[in-house]
Amino acid sequence: MPALAPPDDRLPGPRTARPARLGYWCPVSRSLRHPFGEKRIFGSSGGTKPAKTKSRQPRMRPSRFSMEAMLDAPDTTESRPGLRLRIVAIVMVGLFALLGLRLWALQVLQAPAAAQAVVANQIRTVPITPTRGLILDRNGNPLVGNVVTEQITLSRVTAAQHPAVIGNLAALVGETPAQIQAALTNQQYSLYKPVPIMSRAPLTDVLYIKEHQAEFPGVTAVQTTERTYPQGELPGAQGAYPASQVLGYVGTINSAELKSRAAQGYQAGDAFGQAGLEYQYEQQLHGTNGTQELEVDPQGDVAGVLKTTPSAPGDNIVTNIDTNLQQVADNALATQVQALRKTYDPACNSNAGCYPAATGGAVIVMSPQTGAVYAMSSYPSYNPNVWVGGISQAAYSALSDPTNNEPLLNRAVDGQYIPGSTFKLNTATVALQSGLWTPTEPFYDSGTYKVPGCQYSSITCIYHDSAGDAAGTYNVSSALTVSSDAFFYNLGYLFYAQSSKYGETPIQDQAAQYSLGELTGIDLPGEAQGRVDSQAVRVKLHAEAPSVFKNTTWYTGDNIEMAFGQGGTYVTPIEQAVAYSTFANGGTRYAPQVASAVVSPSGQVVKKFTPQVTGHVALSPSTYQALMTGFTGVVQSPDGTAYGAFQGLNFPGGLAGKTGTADTVPGKEPTAWFIGFGPTANPQYVVVCVIDQAGYGATASAPVVRDIFSYLATHPIGPAVVPPDQKTTESTQPIALPGTTPDSSTTTTTTQPG
Repeated sequence: MPALAPPDDRLPGPRTARPARLGYWCPVSRSLRHPFGEKRIFGSSGGTKPAKTKSRQPRMRPSRFSMEAMLDAPDTTESRPGLRLRIVAIVMVGLFALLGLRLWALQVLQAPAAAQAVVANQIRTVPITPTRGLILDRNGNPLVGNVVTEQITLSRVTAAQHPAVIGNLAALVGETPAQIQAALTNQQYSLYKPVPIMSRAPLTDVLYIKEHQAEFPGVTAVQTTERTYPQGELPGAQGAYPASQVLGYVGTINSAELKSRAAQGYQAGDAFGQAGLEYQYEQQLHGTNGTQELEVDPQGDVAGVLKTTPSAPGDNIVTNIDTNLQQVADNALATQVQALRKTYDPACNSNAGCYPAATGGAVIVMSPQTGAVYAMSSYPSYNPNVWVGGISQAAYSALSDPTNNEPLLNRAVDGQYIPGSTFKLNTATVALQSGLWTPTEPFYDSGTYKVPGCQYSSITCIYHDSAGDAAGTYNVSSALTVSSDAFFYNLGYLFYAQSSKYGETPIQDQAAQYSLGELTGIDLPGEAQGRVDSQAVRVKLHAEAPSVFKNTTWYTGDNIEMAFGQGGTYVTPIEQAVAYSTFANGGTRYAPQVASAVVSPSGQVVKKFTPQVTGHVALSPSTYQALMTGFTGVVQSPDGTAYGAFQGLNFPGGLAGKTGTADTVPGKEPTAWFIGFGPTANPQYVVVCVIDQAGYGATASAPVVRDIFSYLATHPIGPAVVPPDQKTTESTQPIALPGTTPDSSTTTTTTQPG
C-alpha cells in the first residue's frame, strides 16, 4: 500500500483546494474503501480524484466528547484477560510460597519441640518423697522420729473405670464412700500418683486386699514413712508430749506453700512442716526429692517405669532442749494449773472469793550466757500424734477452740500478758543508770502514794496493793525484795515531772534495750511482739482501730502505771526470758536459740549455731549489784515475796528472782509471774513461769519455778552432743522418765505482795 501523504503544506494541487488546518492531521474527506468494493484506493499519492461541480459545504469540527467512553460499554472497552491471569497467578504463587514456608517451619524448625511434646504425652515425671530428717534433743535422743508403715492407696483412673471399688474400699477401711471420693478429688495430691486413703494400715487389711485383688482394682498397699513421737510424759502432763508446740507438726503442702516453694522441687502431696521447728527448719528436714519417669498410655494409666533417681533424706536438727528437763517443766506447769483450779482463793474478786480460772500458762528455761533454750512448755498442750495420717475436723476444732484454751497456741512466744512487778527491772535500771535515783537513796512507803500537787485525791491518789503490809523505808534493793509499788510509783512520777531532763520515754527506751516490746529473734515461727505503753503507742493503736483504742492522751498517772508494769503494757514470756537473761549475764542480749546444729543422716555436722548477740544494756557495777541484791532477797530474805515458796530448796550457788502479780479485768484473778535465775554469782539458768488468771505470783507461779530448780540442782545441763551418737539417734525406745518427784514444800503459800 502506498504511503499516506504527510500532513503538511506539500500536498499536491492548488493551495485553495486544500482543507483548513485544524491543528492536527484529520483526513475526514477521505476514507479507505473496502478492497473488495473498489479497485482504487483514495488518499494515495499516486491517484487522482475527479472534480465535483457541487459547491463545497462548511466542515464540522469533530467533537472530543465520547458517550461510549462515559458509559464504558462492553463492546467499546478493550478486554485485558492476560493482565487478570497474571494477577491470579501471582496470588496463587504467593499462597503456595507461604504454605511451603509454614511446612518447612513445622518440619524443620519446630520438629524438636513437637517431638518433645509427643514424648511428654507418653512420659510423666513424678517425685519420690524423701525420708524426713529427725528432731533430736541436745543429747541425741529423738524427739521426733520416723516409722515405716503400710499405706493403702487408690488410683484415680482405675476408680473412674471401676466405681464399685470406692464402696468396697470404704467398707474395708471404715470410711464412707463420700470420704473416699473427697480424697480422690483433693488437688493436693499428684494426678499421676495413687491417692493415699489410709495410713498405718493394719496387716489384716493389707493381706485382705492382696488376697481379693479382683474386688479392689487400683488399690495398692505401699510402704511409707510417717512421723513418730517416741518420748513419754510425766503423769501431770495429762497425755501431752514434751515441747509439742515447739516441735510443731507436719501436714500436706497446701496451694500457697506449693506456689512459694515450687522452685525448691516441691510437688502436690508432699509433706510440709506446718508449725514449730518442723516449719522453721523445713528446708533442712525435707531432704531432696527423687524422680521416677513413668510411661503413660493415652488413657492416663501407668504402663511402666522408665527411670528412677533415688531421693536424699533430710538432715537432722539437734536442739538445745533437754528432754528430761522438758518433761519436768511440762509436768510442773500442768500440775500447778490443775491444782489452782481446785483451790479456793478468798482474796479473789475483791475478797468475794473464787476458784481461779487458770486458763493457761507458759514456762521457759534458758541459758543467760548463750541464749540456748533448754525447755519450753505451754499449757494446755496436746500430743502431735493426732496429726499423723491426717487430722479429723473434729480433732482440729478441739485443738483450736478458744473454749478449750487453744492447745495449739505456744504461749511462750505467742502469749501476751501484763507484766506486773516483773517490769520493775526496767524502771530500776534506768533510774540508777540515769542518776534519777542512787542505790542507797531511801524512800518511805506508807502504803498509800499521793502524786505531789494533786488536787482531787479520788483521781490522783494510788493505793498500795498490799494495803500497807509493805510499809517501811526502802532503797532500790529492798524495794525490789518486798515489791514496794509505791517506790516505783514515785520513780514513774519523777520521770514524768522531769521529762525535760530525762526525756519523754526513758523507761520505755530502757525496756526496749532489754527486749520488752521487741521481737527477740527466736528461731520459731509466729513470735508475737509485745508493747510498752506510751503516748506514741496509743496514737498508733488509735490510727489502726479508732473504735477500740480511743484514748491517745498521756498523763502523770499513765506514766506511774507503766513504771510498775500495769496499764497498756503487754509482754511475752520469751521477751521476759531475754530481759532477765540480759541482766543476769551483765548486759549482753542474746537471741533465744532452740536449734543447736544441723547434722546429716550420716552424722556429719552441716551447720552449728553459735550464740547471736542482738544488743547490750549498760549496767554499771553499782547498778548491777544493787539490783542483784534486791532480786536475791526475793528468794533468800525472810522479807522476800517468794521466800516461802523456796524454803527447803538448796540450789548450789543460790537463787534470785522476781514475783509479779498483774491486775487484768475486774472480777478475774491476776496474771501470776515468777522469774528466777541462778547461781547468783554466775547465772547459768533463767526460768520464767506465767499463769493467766491464777492469783499472786508468789503462790501460783513461784512453785513451778521451784520444781524446775529442784531438778536442775541434781541434774545440771551439760554441753550439747554434736554430732550425736548414731545409736542414740536411731533408738526407737523412750528415755527413762525423770525420777525427781516434786516435794510438798512446792505448795507453800504466802500472802506477801508481788
